[in-house]
Amino acid sequence: MFAHNKRLQYTVRVTECNPGLANLMLEQFGGPQGELAAACRYFTQSIGEDDPGRKDLLMDIATEELSHLEVIGNIVAMLNKGAKGKLAEGIDKEAELYRALHGAGNDSHVTQVLYGGGPALINSGGQLWNAGYIDTIGEPTADLRSNIAAEARAKIVYERLINLTEDPGVKEALGFLMTREIAHQKSFEKALYSIEPNFPPGKLPGDPRFTNTYFSLSQGQGEMRGSWNQGPQWEYIGDSNNAAAVDGGSGDATVKLKADELKAVEQVALRTRSDPSRDPTTGAELGMGMSPVAQKKGKP
Repeated sequence: MFAHNKRLQYTVRVTECNPGLANLMLEQFGGPQGELAAACRYFTQSIGEDDPGRKDLLMDIATEELSHLEVIGNIVAMLNKGAKGKLAEGIDKEAELYRALHGAGNDSHVTQVLYGGGPALINSGGQLWNAGYIDTIGEPTADLRSNIAAEARAKIVYERLINLTEDPGVKEALGFLMTREIAHQKSFEKALYSIEPNFPPGKLPGDPRFTNTYFSLSQGQGEMRGSWNQGPQWEYIGDSNNAAAVDGGSGDATVKLKADELKAVEQVALRTRSDPSRDPTTGAELGMGMSPVAQKKGKP
């Protein structure tokens, strides 16, 4: 059961109308790194979670993300408020209204006309929110790592939004939301490392022949060595020729076919085979005005 407290988790104080900035803020309302995506991700994970501690953690953070959705939505609404009223009541002349909205940039005229200045479930480019943003896989060690990354990405978006505005009240509210992303990262990381072992994700171990092997397959100037590919835990393969057929096989793809399947495959191969000895005249050559004989001589 959910209960709503009519007070925001953090007070929103917007200094002036700014439809363009409001449009950018939609990134954290209906965007892939936004609060709705986070709330849905953790909510569904919590419902499917069997561990009581993680279940409680996920539901707590999912609910807080909904409160953050409310905060960012109110920022959008307040930034749009003045323009919304003018557009709805037709206060200014048509051309002046158009310039005011279109001149604000960032397609703010679209969000004003289509959504009346309210927060819409779209990102700043107008892309509709979709459930494809939720990348839950149902394995706690994988999902928690994904959650940590999601909070990190959201923090970066908030940093960029903070850098775009001079409005002190907006900066303050965005700073709070950004800080909460840090707190959530810490909680998810603690939950991850309370599972032992937590790597590799899942139950099955990797093939020991390949789990500690680093293949340097992008070769040439700029190759680098570091803890990610050198040291006692790594076997470094620097020659791409040694990276082929590491299983000891031929490196070819084969399949066992039934007699009738093999016959059909052979018939297709025979019917569609190429004759390397032929040099047919093509439409491209004819279009260039070259006869077959002239084409061979390289003259028109």
